[in-house]
Amino acid sequence: MKAGKVYLVGAGPGDAGLITLKGLEALAQADVVVYDRLVNPSLLNHCKQGVQLIYVGKLPDRHILSQEEINSLLVELATSGRVVVRLKGGDPFVFGRGGEEALALKKAGLPLEIVPGITSAIAVPAYAGIPVTHRGLSSTFTVITGHEGEGKINTAIDWDRLAKDPGTLVFLMGVENLPLIVRNLVERGQAVATPAAVVSWGTRPEQQVVLGTLADIVDKTAAAKLSAPAVIIIGQVVGLREQLRWYENLPFFGKRFLVTRARGQAADLSRRLQALGGEVLEYPAIAIEPPLDWGPLEQALNELASFDWIFFTSVNGVEFFFKKLQDRGLDVRAIPLKVQLGAIGPATRQSLEQRGLKVTYVPAEYRAEALALGLGERLRPGQKVLLPRADLARPWLAEYLVQRGLTVTPVTVYRTVASSAAAGSVIESLEQGKLHVLTFTSPSTVNNFFALLKGRDLARLLRGVTIACIGPVTAAAVCDYGLTADVVASEYTIPGLVQALKDYYQRRERDE
Repeated sequence: MKAGKVYLVGAGPGDAGLITLKGLEALAQADVVVYDRLVNPSLLNHCKQGVQLIYVGKLPDRHILSQEEINSLLVELATSGRVVVRLKGGDPFVFGRGGEEALALKKAGLPLEIVPGITSAIAVPAYAGIPVTHRGLSSTFTVITGHEGEGKINTAIDWDRLAKDPGTLVFLMGVENLPLIVRNLVERGQAVATPAAVVSWGTRPEQQVVLGTLADIVDKTAAAKLSAPAVIIIGQVVGLREQLRWYENLPFFGKRFLVTRARGQAADLSRRLQALGGEVLEYPAIAIEPPLDWGPLEQALNELASFDWIFFTSVNGVEFFFKKLQDRGLDVRAIPLKVQLGAIGPATRQSLEQRGLKVTYVPAEYRAEALALGLGERLRPGQKVLLPRADLARPWLAEYLVQRGLTVTPVTVYRTVASSAAAGSVIESLEQGKLHVLTFTSPSTVNNFFALLKGRDLARLLRGVTIACIGPVTAAAVCDYGLTADVVASEYTIPGLVQALKDYYQRRERDE
């Protein structure tokens, strides 16, 4: 059997956006991912279907597997011929014991590739607004473990040199030993007035920053009840924090959002939320699938010249419609010039225009009622309308057009089905109070999400959780479960939903 390959991949310090492109490429091809506790779980969404996920996280006081057992596991997995990603927080070779794992793999004669990651030693200070070097303040920085190996009698840390170092000192994994770190520096001559900072859960929504000096940083950190993971920064650069803080100033800082759109369509919303400081957990509550029967669409395509209008009510409808057209060896030229096109919103219009088609009408309000009512006199009795749509689409548009005397041919071009994605992380996050906002972009996402929670105490589980909907139709679906949407976008688009969330939190901040 051909041996597999192991990628030692640095996942970065916590913010999912800080993994490298090469790291994402490795995840996309992995057969097995062996990951640590501090890895952002949303990174696992980049894995292919059927990947095996093995958690080997370590807490300070207990380990699921020892380091030797992890080494053996990697060798065993790679020997079986699979592509293995060992996903480690930060950088594998910066206090990550990646060197030990690499040596074990080399000893076994297995192919290995190192994919460096952004270390928390520089990223966490940066997210706290603290540059580790700055002209006139610090020309060097030193990264030190704050937690030396168990059983080490003689320290390998040169405290005398560190106490006299004019540069920045960065301690990793040291919050529990902060009193010892401060004492070792002060006893060897470091000025008690030296600025110091402790950053807990840096680059994540839980990020907390405590500022002080060597004289009081221990007491301040204890009073704030900061816990691991934490980075300690000591040096004059800490004084720049108040001028350079930026992460906490973002409108969605401290908020974790659940995005329920279908896999492959969640990226736009996720990216916009992350750009404003939010952290995103993607759970595709729905999957978009082809129709069970292409026959009705095939028949409609044979009769395209007979239609006066085609109304597209979603980007999905556009994509599946033209995919079937292409499968038949046709393109947009198959649509006669006399056929007028209606689109329910700007994204649907853009999808049509990107194909070189002119859209006759887009309503000011992006829902079926506005599409039909806004056309007014353009619709005449006897006209024929083709309506490509989802299998679960609301019947209102077709019924209204028939009442106006038009001949309507609704055809299913795609299905929305319940996702088979694992939901354990979503339920766990809700149970632990780690989800702050649920976002819904269609009634299907609402219905399938709440099917996931069937039999659970919704009032308890969603206490304090904000529910945000892309429009009133989706908000009405939330009402069916005895709940009320806190945020309903006035513009029924992804940018409109994000803007509505910004406005909501700005109002709350003013009122507090």
